[in-house]
Amino acid sequence: MITRREAALRLDITLEMAQRHGIPTRLSEADVAAIDADPPAWLLQSRANRTGKKPTWVQLSCWVCGYSEAVRPKKWWPAFTYLSCDIHSPDELPHEASGLVRREIDGIGSRFVGIVDEAPAI
Repeated sequence: MITRREAALRLDITLEMAQRHGIPTRLSEADVAAIDADPPAWLLQSRANRTGKKPTWVQLSCWVCGYSEAVRPKKWWPAFTYLSCDIHSPDELPHEASGLVRREIDGIGSRFVGIVDEAPAI
């Protein structure tokens, strides 16, 4: 059995869409495969409306320990140079390149800190 969240990941739909269209809280691998192989009209429409500009899910991975999770990306996220779990020290990451300034962004996913190395503002 898999969760609704895992089914949403595999079908590449939002968790809200899965709930709205009656995907149960737990279902079998075979049920998900059947939905994917013979999608209902709402899933066909969702797939047809995709522009490819923004992914439904992204995989976040800690540069230090490798912990990984799939999350919905946020519009405000910049391009991260590194991601690390919030329990790791900044000293565990490579230092920023010469001439760049490091910025930390808390609250990425359930436990990540996003690291952005960028040119200083003038």
